[in-house]
Amino acid sequence: MFKRIISITIILLTLTIVSCKDDVLPKPSSYLRLDYPEANYVNFENNCPFSFEMNEGAIIKGEKNCGFAITYPKMKATIYLTYKPVNGNIEKLLKDAQKLTYEHVIKADDILEQPYLNHQKKVYGMFYQVDGNAATNSQFYVTDSTKHFITGSVYFYAKPNFDSVMPAASYIKNDMQRLMETLKWK
Repeated sequence: MFKRIISITIILLTLTIVSCKDDVLPKPSSYLRLDYPEANYVNFENNCPFSFEMNEGAIIKGEKNCGFAITYPKMKATIYLTYKPVNGNIEKLLKDAQKLTYEHVIKADDILEQPYLNHQKKVYGMFYQVDGNAATNSQFYVTDSTKHFITGSVYFYAKPNFDSVMPAASYIKNDMQRLMETLKWK
């Protein structure tokens, strides 16, 4: 009988040791996968002294003085374009555009400048990518330096959190660069 009790104890002890597993750990939170449709571009032209290509999925709303709001309802974002004629004030317009970008330096982790020059179309400018929790992630200005000056910036209708808006910001950044590269003066 004593042998039987020892055998059962050994079996139970073995089963207890073998059946013990590591502590159960909760799975880390997952992130929403955001897939956006491939961008198809269409030419936008009206009575303003310029034309450009824009994403056909965006909605453009005209404002006064050839300024526009290009909205992305699914991403809760808007690109604001502002047009100003150059009347001997190119230096002031350039300073204002650069000042607007560098006002975000407090919240930005980094500001990358990408010059843009197209001598054939006479379009010259700068594209700014603002990394970090700034109010805007991308801005640009373009000019022919004698008659026309356009600025553009994107704003999201959400609290700035670069990690959460990064997929949408990257998508819209590509649209802004396309707009800039296809801009033509009339």
